[in-house]
Amino acid sequence: MALNTWWLYVTVVFLIAGTPGPNMLHVMVQSIQHGPRRTMASMAGLMSAVLLCLLASAAGLGALLKASPVLYTAIRYVGVAYLVWLGIKAWRAPVGAAGEGEATPQRSLRALYLTGLGTGLSNPKLIVFAAALFPQFLDLHRPFLPQLGILVASFVAIEGGWYCVYALGGRSLAAWLAPANRRRLFNRASGLIFIGFGAALLGSRV
Repeated sequence: MALNTWWLYVTVVFLIAGTPGPNMLHVMVQSIQHGPRRTMASMAGLMSAVLLCLLASAAGLGALLKASPVLYTAIRYVGVAYLVWLGIKAWRAPVGAAGEGEATPQRSLRALYLTGLGTGLSNPKLIVFAAALFPQFLDLHRPFLPQLGILVASFVAIEGGWYCVYALGGRSLAAWLAPANRRRLFNRASGLIFIGFGAALLGSRV
């Protein structure tokens, strides 16, 4: 994989993974309720779900894309459209008042792991997302499996890093985003970034 392609991928995933969503919200809530250290069990469950979804979306993808360059191009355009759609969705996201989590009794590490796993697997859009994103960065003239390994490993490392950020700074982040004007600004900035990277991916290859 070319270094400039990898850096573009890392930047895109860094911004997408850091955007508040079900997984990050789960990490933040668990950290508030059980503390950052015990939340590592929840993070492990979420990461297991992410790995399963990424590998499921990539199964057979290399052979299919090599057999049909037309399909490869079509999926690439679908990926660009998906990023733009994410941008529009983020821009238009509601900005209702944020609630505060209530303290709950400590749960077992196994229960925290399984809850995290269930939360991650409850979002089937991750499979569609990975299938739409990966082809943007795959070179059909290079071996498929090493590229896939790099993409998955990078995704997991970045996702895990954001889990730690949300776990350690959950309370502060939730408080800072509580005002509607800040949340609206954050949503619109995220939306513009998604749309901008969609445009960048569209022009990255001929």
